[in-house]
Amino acid sequence: MIVLAVLRRDLAAAFREPGEVLNALVFFVVVVTLFPLGVSPVLSELAPAAPGVLWVAALLATLLSLDVMLRADHESGVLEQMVIGTQPLFLIMLGKALAHWVLSGLPLVVLAPLLALTLGLPESALFTLVLALLLATPVFSLLGSVGVALTVGLRAGSVLLGILVLPLYVPLLIIGTEAVRAAAKTEPADGPLLWLGALLALAVGFCPVAAALGVKITSGR
Repeated sequence: MIVLAVLRRDLAAAFREPGEVLNALVFFVVVVTLFPLGVSPVLSELAPAAPGVLWVAALLATLLSLDVMLRADHESGVLEQMVIGTQPLFLIMLGKALAHWVLSGLPLVVLAPLLALTLGLPESALFTLVLALLLATPVFSLLGSVGVALTVGLRAGSVLLGILVLPLYVPLLIIGTEAVRAAAKTEPADGPLLWLGALLALAVGFCPVAAALGVKITSGR
């Protein structure tokens, strides 16, 4: 299947040059660990802000790593061959987004519970944090693929990418933070989690098609 082929190719390329992937993860860890130094080392004072800090850090770390999704293919001319090739372009873009999530989003999900404990987040909220991030980080990658497709090759592409994508990330940030806060207060978090699941389903259905159209527009096809 073309999606798995693209996934394997991008994972192999990332393992050959892991620096781009590690940058986002290091950024995530640094932002979260520096927060207590700037606010307070007392866990009881950090706990109320922990959900927001974790989600903002995850959002920014994802944004930092988006630019590499299509950069190498654009510079090598492979992206042009993808556009004029016979394989469905939307499936290729779905594979690109999936590879980005495996390399950037999934490690954030793994690291988040450990960093959450350093901020005093109650253990009862860790499962909700992981589940919410598992639902939201793929949407980050899928929405990001649309922004990357529209800005790849532009001189100020990174700046434009942030302008395009950040407003789309805000609802996920609000819903995800609310889910973790509710769990921390031992309140039901089903509503926010269902919203995140619905947004993920919509993103899987529409974002690869939009990204494929974006690539065709930027390549003049």
